[in-house]
Amino acid sequence: MNGPLIIVWVAVLILGYFVWRREGPRGLRAGAASAAGISKTLVLRLPLALLAASFLVQIVPIEPMSRLIGPTSGVIGIFIASLLGGLLPGGPMTSFPIAIVFIEGGAGIPQMVGLIGGWSVFALHRLLAYEAPIMGWRFVALRLGSCLILPLLAGLITEVIVAVTPLG
Repeated sequence: MNGPLIIVWVAVLILGYFVWRREGPRGLRAGAASAAGISKTLVLRLPLALLAASFLVQIVPIEPMSRLIGPTSGVIGIFIASLLGGLLPGGPMTSFPIAIVFIEGGAGIPQMVGLIGGWSVFALHRLLAYEAPIMGWRFVALRLGSCLILPLLAGLITEVIVAVTPLG
């Protein structure tokens, strides 16, 4: 068992205890039913997302891309990955498997933090489909302008952490 898994289990046990104290067994059953419903969705989507990401390896030239966003590509690689992240379609079921494929292809961890940061902040598909029509282009411009540096900054901070710790 690894550290993050232990943390999740401890959190589940603590939250379960509070639900039990507040709602009793009925609350625990309601929580379990909700989790089962979400799990059905994930069980159907996650294998397909992983398969799609694996197929992506066969289509996209991962090795040349990984050189552009490899561990030695520095700020330029983080910048490219951040922009690429903003172009990734879909939600976490596609974005995270794609990041895994890039890491396995030789991409750097700071660059993948930039990619996921770019996906989180820029998300062109979400911007065009939801944000601009609902919030308006002025809001989009203000939000993007204020958040523009965040994926790059996250990647640079990760680069420092990787350089000074054994985590890298």
